Amino acid sequence: MTKDRKSASVFRVCAPFLRDCAGLYAFAVICGIIVNLITTVIPQLISYTVDRIMGADTSGGLYTLLDGLFGGRESLGDVLWVIALVIALLAAADAALAFAQNHSNTVATQRMTRSLRTGLFSHIGKLPLSSLSRGTTGDIIQRCTTDVDAITNFVSRDFLSLFRTVTLIILSLVFMFLMNVWLALIAFAFIPAVIAYSVLFQTKAAKHFMKCDEEEGVLSSMAQENYTGVRVVRAFGRERYESEKFEKQNVYYTGLWVKIERWLSLFWTSSAAISSFQLLTVISVGTVFCVRGSLTAGDLVSFILYNTMLLEPTRQLGRVIANMSRARISAVRIGEILNEKEEPYSSERRVLSGGIRMENVTFGYREGFPVLRGLNLTVPEGTTLGILGGTGSGKSTIANLLCALYPIDSGKIYIGDDDVGTLPPNVLRENIGYVMQDGYLFSGTIRDNICACGEIPNEKMRECARTTCVDGDIEGFPAGYDTVVGERGVTLSGGQRQRVSMARTLARERKYLILDDSLSAVDAETDEAIRGRLPSAAENVTTVIISHRISSVMRADNIVVLEGGKVAEEGTHEELMALGGRYRRIYDAQTALPNELGEARDE
Repeated sequence: MTKDRKSASVFRVCAPFLRDCAGLYAFAVICGIIVNLITTVIPQLISYTVDRIMGADTSGGLYTLLDGLFGGRESLGDVLWVIALVIALLAAADAALAFAQNHSNTVATQRMTRSLRTGLFSHIGKLPLSSLSRGTTGDIIQRCTTDVDAITNFVSRDFLSLFRTVTLIILSLVFMFLMNVWLALIAFAFIPAVIAYSVLFQTKAAKHFMKCDEEEGVLSSMAQENYTGVRVVRAFGRERYESEKFEKQNVYYTGLWVKIERWLSLFWTSSAAISSFQLLTVISVGTVFCVRGSLTAGDLVSFILYNTMLLEPTRQLGRVIANMSRARISAVRIGEILNEKEEPYSSERRVLSGGIRMENVTFGYREGFPVLRGLNLTVPEGTTLGILGGTGSGKSTIANLLCALYPIDSGKIYIGDDDVGTLPPNVLRENIGYVMQDGYLFSGTIRDNICACGEIPNEKMRECARTTCVDGDIEGFPAGYDTVVGERGVTLSGGQRQRVSMARTLARERKYLILDDSLSAVDAETDEAIRGRLPSAAENVTTVIISHRISSVMRADNIVVLEGGKVAEEGTHEELMALGGRYRRIYDAQTALPNELGEARDE
């Protein structure tokens, strides 16, 4: 994934996914503001009651309004229960609004999480392979899970609490300044210190959070590779080595978090000390003001209540700022995925026709290391091209480029009169059946895999299985076509996976078929049987057969031999045999051993 730091804003990442939940978040914010208003009014009622009971000589402002409501000191004793009831009702309203806030916030968060994860999954599914190949599977999964959780937690918990914190601080300070300016200034003086300290912590912690996220991705990749490659690990007796390697990475990753937790502990401990010192200062100075008569007992009680309200939000503000580092790092990592340009998919649906042409095609997976060098190929419509070549000659690369899985560096590829580079990828790939060498199967049943591209009749499914000579194997399973193949088809042999994969492609009935060494794990006899049935199953289909076996391509209408990313030889089987070049040498090498074995048996 690219390192695009422009995606650092949490809200820039979240904005496209807030469409279904923005109203709920706004409602939660409004509820939070009303809750703060109620919370700050209650201490005023308590202050009024204390001052009137103790006979303090106070008047004006809110006290005059409350005197009008409750009759002043003379009738306070008779209506004290009313004040208590008002406070209880305000507290009940506060609780109801807090519930409404939490409920709407939770629903909005779940919707945003669903939208974000769905959007990421859809976006990743449309990225070109060149983008996906720059990252590991474990790292991408980690971004789509842990980093998504970090962002949604920040938006739902920290960002919304920011509104409540700021409004509560403002309202508390307003009432505190109305009661005593000097004491309010003392209380306020500590707030910038806590915020500045939090910002300093954010700056120091940001790089550590990024490192932790990256190393968690490495850890996830290790686990993913070992679980999917467990048979290789067991076969080579690498359990101890892999376990020690994972443990080493796990210890390193844990050490990074321990270091961050030390920072967090220091941050929270020091901020708690600052808050405690602020409370002690306010109580001490307030008591002196009260003794001197510049502050009433009721005002002191309410001032302490307001200061207590002020302390926790101030500390929470520090927590929000600190957590912003974590969320920002997650936003950067998710933004790196979202900023990757999708392939230009289209709603267009049409059937392609014509032959295949590759004109002076040059391509390399890495800059400066070309795999294909000025390649020219022609496959007339309805014919079969066989491609033969050694390892690294570019055989599978041709298949990838025909399906536009990678953009070519230079040259042109045409299907009929359509330039593959200008076709929407979905239009191109819906016209091509591509059978890969690894025979990848998805978790589920054999039926699910053969019918993966849509519902097809049972008879059609069985016909495709018979064409690929896998129907007998399937019928031999107790559950038949409903046999569960496990992750990546682990319960099937390599040859069975390849044949089921080929049956899946044949079921699509496409006019273009690419077989990329698709029967490499199948024995020669079965290979011969499949090649005998394939022409009738793929009649009038333009076919490209890539193989390392001459027996797989010798029936093709035209055969090319690749060497160094270029066509070294080209012609029919008979023409290439008569040429006596590389093709003939490969043929002799592949047929020599069976002949020698036959002679040995005769002796």
